[in-house]
Amino acid sequence: MAEKNNSGILKIVLLIYAVVCLIYGLGFFIMPDSLVELSGSEPVFHGWMRWPGGILIALGMGAILVYLKPKGQGIFVTTIAIGALLAGLALLWAWISIEQEVNVWFTALPTIVLLALSGLLWWSRQEAKSILYPE
Repeated sequence: MAEKNNSGILKIVLLIYAVVCLIYGLGFFIMPDSLVELSGSEPVFHGWMRWPGGILIALGMGAILVYLKPKGQGIFVTTIAIGALLAGLALLWAWISIEQEVNVWFTALPTIVLLALSGLLWWSRQEAKSILYPE
């Protein structure tokens, strides 16, 4: 019974992560032109925007699968926590060195979301360690 209590926060964080990945992934995959236009930056070759969209969609779907069956899925949760941290730091670096012609909110919003998600993933991973890494 204790395992179910420990997985509650993990499941909530995994759902949030999945939604964020699927929204951004579908945006990058299906309509990269619109996202580049919203950012206010120069046009980018679609291939450079679509392939990370596919990866984000896959990560979102993986998070849903782990949500459904979290037992023994610690490696995946650790991987997405690292990914969210690195992506958040990369966007923070871009935010700090941002050019004036681009929309700051387009970098700031995902930076804050990713860094917060990373913290939540690390915390929920620790809380559900007995489920994610069963002995």
